[in-house]
Amino acid sequence: MSDPAAPPLVAVVGPTATGKSDLGLHLAARLGGEVVNADAMQLYRGMDIGTAKLTVAQRHGIPHHLLDVLDITETASVAAYQRATRAVVERLRAAGRAPVLVGGSGLYVQAVLDELEFPGTDPALRAELEAELAARGPAALHARLAALDPDAAAAVLPSNGRRIVRALEIIALTGRPFRARLPARRTPRYDAVQIGVDRPSGPLDERIALRVDRMFAAGLVEETTRLVERGLREGRTASRALGYQQVLAHLDTDGDMAAAAAETTQATRRFVRRQRSWFRRDRRIHWLDAEEPDLPGRALSLVRGAAAVRS
Repeated sequence: MSDPAAPPLVAVVGPTATGKSDLGLHLAARLGGEVVNADAMQLYRGMDIGTAKLTVAQRHGIPHHLLDVLDITETASVAAYQRATRAVVERLRAAGRAPVLVGGSGLYVQAVLDELEFPGTDPALRAELEAELAARGPAALHARLAALDPDAAAAVLPSNGRRIVRALEIIALTGRPFRARLPARRTPRYDAVQIGVDRPSGPLDERIALRVDRMFAAGLVEETTRLVERGLREGRTASRALGYQQVLAHLDTDGDMAAAAAETTQATRRFVRRQRSWFRRDRRIHWLDAEEPDLPGRALSLVRGAAAVRS
């Protein structure tokens, strides 16, 4: 799928709150490209404040793709995202536009860049497992997963019923371990330039706390309340999004939004550790410190250097 004459495919990845969106915009502007979203929660319409989605004005006229494509009651699918995003990437490159994939959802990024195949679903089996989840709770299903596939159980939180159900479904359908669907050796589909953006933990923790404070000040609680009226609680993926999950919990109990904000900050910091663990395994990523003075220039040099080698 690599055409030396085609514009480069660039991926800007890394933990949350490191400045990926701004860098992606800069690269798209300098390369004559367009941004392609790789944040699973920014797929949802109406989830704007809590996902730090750029407003139309903040996009500075750069087209963005794969934003606002799902209703909050729909379940995000990596396989569906893979199909839709590859179609956008190939259309942009054919038109002479550089796709700039931006986001921190590691599996979504890998699903686009590498040769990954995703097993299908069996509605009857899925319904049976979901009924069991509702009746027995996630811990019981997680114990079964641990017996069938210890590696998968170690990678899936015992409270994450949706992922536990999917893992059990894949094992039943394929007869293979859940983790086997992610090959240890990554086979690239595209000759992409991957740029990782990170910050030291101390400054990043401060940025996360400030970002969460600003989200709550900007109306995250009110946004969540509006989304509840549109079915947020029924959205298996959307209702688990950081910030929204914590606000929902306190709306349903004590209404303590200061506690919701503190829990969001802590949950985001834990999420950052998981993101780092995922992305640091990929040695193809060129890591840059977001605090260095000429971050945009360094990133652009990497892209142009890779393009020169390819040509």
